[in-house]
Amino acid sequence: MSMDYADGPMFKNTIKILEDAAAVINCDPNVLERIKRPKRAIIVSVPVRMDDYRVKVFTGYRVQHSSTLGPYKGGIRYHQDVDLSEVAALATLMTFKCSLLNLPLGGGKGGIRVDPTQLSRTEKQNLTRRYTSELGQAIGPNVDIPAPDMGTDPQTMAWIMDTYSQEMGYAQPGVVTGKPVEIGGSLGRNGATGLGVIFTTEKALATQNMKMPGTTIVVQGFGNVGQHAALYGFERGMKVLAVSDVSGGIYNAGGLDIPDVIRYVTEHKVVKGYPKAEPISNDQLLTLKCDVLAPCAMENVITEANASKIDCKFIVEGANGPTTNEATKILSDRDIMICPDILANGGGVIVSYFEWVQGLQHYFWSEEEVNNKMKQIITGAFDKVWELKTEKKVDMRTAAMGSSVRRLERAMLLRGLYPR
Repeated sequence: MSMDYADGPMFKNTIKILEDAAAVINCDPNVLERIKRPKRAIIVSVPVRMDDYRVKVFTGYRVQHSSTLGPYKGGIRYHQDVDLSEVAALATLMTFKCSLLNLPLGGGKGGIRVDPTQLSRTEKQNLTRRYTSELGQAIGPNVDIPAPDMGTDPQTMAWIMDTYSQEMGYAQPGVVTGKPVEIGGSLGRNGATGLGVIFTTEKALATQNMKMPGTTIVVQGFGNVGQHAALYGFERGMKVLAVSDVSGGIYNAGGLDIPDVIRYVTEHKVVKGYPKAEPISNDQLLTLKCDVLAPCAMENVITEANASKIDCKFIVEGANGPTTNEATKILSDRDIMICPDILANGGGVIVSYFEWVQGLQHYFWSEEEVNNKMKQIITGAFDKVWELKTEKKVDMRTAAMGSSVRRLERAMLLRGLYPR
């Protein structure tokens, strides 16, 4: 494994988007130079006693990109392909996401290189607690606030909170977000990213005088984000033609009954074999004719190889980095509007911010309040991006990054370089 995070494809992709946007808004070259690199990258060994009493050592990461706007914020993912470069790219994207959404937070990201499906509950708990302990003072309510990501969930966050609190000597609910409600989590957090995808979709459709009822959507990825995006779209009258996960995809030309699909997946763990649809591959799913394609799984699924076959009007990115730069250019030339990840999947970090605020105040809001406040922020950010897109005649991804960098640039110039 290369130790240089700058070598990875996703990191290079992120920096290229940044450079293009910086040129559009005429960003200060010194600011640009600084934000191309994370402030800090932490690599830890995570020894775990497995159920058979052997000790296995996993590699854990935490990258802290920028704290110009506030404490670092970002998910922790457990996946067998996690490496330093991917974590660095995701931390960098988090900085731009928080800036675009006008949150007082900076970008961070963490991960452990492990296949979580191969761990028992006890092993996963041991792994999580030891990772938390190894990170030590690098995380904290005023320093760096992790959240769930791929392969982690509210239970993982509960273990992190408990470990950190035990070591500090008192309850610290603000150290993580995405916790269960019983220990300081926020109502609405679990479905927030998927709901944000749907709020963004609604805004995108409105730019072409289209309404949600009757429009068709295809959702790639049926984890937390994809399930909620499909469900909230379905509830608003959209016709969900197809969904997919690691086992493959399912398609129904008349539209899927999403609550029924979710019940099936809860029981069978995967969409494969769902009786009221026909099976299709993930590759076929991406090229289905539809109004909205929502990639909600891994990065780099829409590439130069398949961009010319994509047959939709809008791509709304529920995942981080699902579309490469080459693909973005091809799609833009074909007049397919891309609502980029730092805007479209911002619902999760917005409600994470709300959870953090509620935890610090020990005062909690209703789910309706949470959803309304989140809608206000994400639709406001959409309007800001649309304005810059129209003014500079650029694609939505460049406009989103440009709008984000503008805010970050002002903050960095005001704070200055220490020591001079």
